[in-house]
Amino acid sequence: MARQTRKKISALALLGGTPVLKKPLPPFYSIGKKERAAALGVLKGGLLSDFIGEPGDYFLGGKRVRALERAFAKKFKVRHAVSFNSGSTALHGAIASLGIGPGDEVILPPYTMSASAAAILQNGAVPIFADIDEQTFCIDPESVRKRITKYTKAIMAVNLFGQAADFGELRAIAREHNLKIIEDNAQAIGARWRGRLAGTIGDVGVFSFNFHKMIQAGEGGVLVTNDDRAALRARMCRNHGENLSATHPEAGPIIGSNYRMTELTAAIAQVQLTRFEELKRRRLALAYQLERGLSGVPGLILPYIAPGNTHMYFVYPMRVDEEILGISRDALVAAMAAEGFPMSRGYVKPLYLLPVFQKRRAFNDTEFPFKSNYYGGDPDYAKGICPVAERLYEKEFTFTLGGQHLYRGSHIDLFVKALKKVLAHKADLPR
Repeated sequence: MARQTRKKISALALLGGTPVLKKPLPPFYSIGKKERAAALGVLKGGLLSDFIGEPGDYFLGGKRVRALERAFAKKFKVRHAVSFNSGSTALHGAIASLGIGPGDEVILPPYTMSASAAAILQNGAVPIFADIDEQTFCIDPESVRKRITKYTKAIMAVNLFGQAADFGELRAIAREHNLKIIEDNAQAIGARWRGRLAGTIGDVGVFSFNFHKMIQAGEGGVLVTNDDRAALRARMCRNHGENLSATHPEAGPIIGSNYRMTELTAAIAQVQLTRFEELKRRRLALAYQLERGLSGVPGLILPYIAPGNTHMYFVYPMRVDEEILGISRDALVAAMAAEGFPMSRGYVKPLYLLPVFQKRRAFNDTEFPFKSNYYGGDPDYAKGICPVAERLYEKEFTFTLGGQHLYRGSHIDLFVKALKKVLAHKADLPR
């Protein structure tokens, strides 16, 4: 009888070996005693919101909302901070604040959360997508130049993953073509460009307090600006501004909604704001530890920081050179997940590939705003228009949540151990 050969079991968890991490990574909770005390104070007072959607003192909200806005304006050295119930609604407020609407185009990157583009559509304007820089992952100014038309009203720069975009070039383009700049700074609170705080460089900036941001209150957001009229329009967009059109004709016509922040959210967010430096130090220490551990791994391209920038590492973004690494990004991601450390396969699909753009249907079965009596442009949403974003999404980009789920130094050490284990046994992975 022929002797049967026993199949070799790989050390890789994906192929039957023992994983480096045997229990799922716990999520990070940044809410502590101070936040709980602030929330309890609101609950004991009984007044959970203090807005009224009509002219008068309460149009601006309650005392905790106003206190948060004052503290945020002081922290970021801006004239106005306007609170919203989410970063997404604050983005819509930014579009409305600058008078962008039907017949206008806004240029933005496709490698961002869908809310960046949805805010533009919500006000009847048309998103135009420019490619991204493969090193910073932010919008590429040269691609922006190629997208400008007579309908262009603004550039939305998304400070992605914790780093500011190239505002030297973007501001020059904006001056040359008389365009506004909106900063979607949801992921980069505390980041700096040439010493200036990200979110305060453009005409309007937006921050997010979503639960996985560096400072969080579950949900919530803030719009900042030094433009008095933009601030007024943002407040009107937030709180049924059509009711104030008679008392504030200088703001121009506007339709508002209920984007108001509660007193409970504001109280928590204000405490988180006071803890910002503490939370920042923790985030950066983990990112630097991860960088030391991964430095020198051939084929793994670690985060690039543009000269004059500081990075806040909302996530720890990397690129994979499959030829040098010896395995594909997707094989790496699958093997790391089996070891207990999830990583991403790309980021979001480039937004122009979503059905709303491919079918050009945003409002029921109409073609508005892509086609209308107000707009004579012809936006291009074909696959291939942003080759860098598509390549990163399909093959090269990955990240780990270095400041969230990997929230202890011991987690970082185990992550590095797992990655080096996978690469040491990469020959066992199927080609």
